[in-house]
Amino acid sequence: MTATLWIARDEAGIDPETRLLGLTLLQRAVAVGQRAGFGRVFVESTTGREGQAPPLRHDGGLERVVVLSMGVIPEKKWLRELRQMPVEEGVVEVDPGCAAVVETKNPGEIERALLSRGKEAATETLARTSAGAPGHLSSEDRFVVKAPADLPRAEKWLLSGLIKDSEGFMSRHVERRISLAISRRLASTNVTPNQMTIVSVAIGILGAALFLSPNPWVPFVGSLLVLAHSILDGCDGELARLKFRESRFGGVLDFWGDNVVHCALFAAISIAWAREAGRAWPLAFGAAAVLGTILSAGFVFRKTMMGAREGPLFQSVVQAPDTAFAKVADALARRDFLYLAVILSAFRWQRYFLALAAAGSLVYFVVLVALSSGGRRKAAPGGPVRVDNLERNLSGDLAVPRAPKETS
Repeated sequence: MTATLWIARDEAGIDPETRLLGLTLLQRAVAVGQRAGFGRVFVESTTGREGQAPPLRHDGGLERVVVLSMGVIPEKKWLRELRQMPVEEGVVEVDPGCAAVVETKNPGEIERALLSRGKEAATETLARTSAGAPGHLSSEDRFVVKAPADLPRAEKWLLSGLIKDSEGFMSRHVERRISLAISRRLASTNVTPNQMTIVSVAIGILGAALFLSPNPWVPFVGSLLVLAHSILDGCDGELARLKFRESRFGGVLDFWGDNVVHCALFAAISIAWAREAGRAWPLAFGAAAVLGTILSAGFVFRKTMMGAREGPLFQSVVQAPDTAFAKVADALARRDFLYLAVILSAFRWQRYFLALAAAGSLVYFVVLVALSSGGRRKAAPGGPVRVDNLERNLSGDLAVPRAPKETS
């Protein structure tokens, strides 16, 4: 069965070209439709219907049609549910003012009704074609923008959706508040997610280098810069998801960039400790911490990222969140430990942080190996997506005909 997402104009609604966090409302709807797995996305003209190609198939097969109002900001989860939910043939399910779902073997009737409806809302028109009483849907996974006054709340709703369930306490309540405020301002600029990754890694490496200073207070400044790296590191993923610019390269760059900063931090602390002690044995702690970090990173990379060739990668450490491997990997990968580095550096006890990191990174690797049998990657649905009748120039990132893999 084919599935078409029909994005319908709304004469009384907000202009679909209204921009929100770097993209127009129409661009967001198209991009989410692509990622929700629709075989075809059709956008109604807002200036007239002349010259529009037939949006629906006419091969006599059963077709699922999901009609979405242009002022609705959908989540991928919601559109995917509308595409997959059980629907009785010919009976329309309606989310008033937002969306309608119908399955039919006569798509021409649906097409004619929608294209000739005048100023009536598309969901109301589709409800009138129902073979029975329309069903009623409702969801919190979409936001309806009716007027410009709704945009601040829509912005807040979009940003809140970027917070992951797997985040640690400090990340959720401190770092995200800062990174989201930064991403909110960067979303309307040309700054790319990969550029933010490079900036955050550079700041982290600079902070790690400050631990080499013999000045007792410079390492504390370095710990603050490493923490700043952790905060800014959230911006790249936030910008990627806000502007639908996720990529395999970006995921790999972000993943290894974090681990490079951590290795540089452990190495710098051990070198400074060895200089202060006049002995080489403190280097063993640095070597253990770096080795544990590389082994763990390589193992997680192999388990979760090898084989993913296109599209978004993941928003947590693993792609199978219900396994024991996933839960432990996510829990131990949280970067709240960097706050310990700041506290201990304030008392000039960074060597104790290194000792804990040396033991902890090796234990982390052992735990990952022990639980690896439970880590199973889930293959994401793929396939071509065709976008037809776009009356505006959508950005190149949104017009790519694919439904990439993503975890949410």
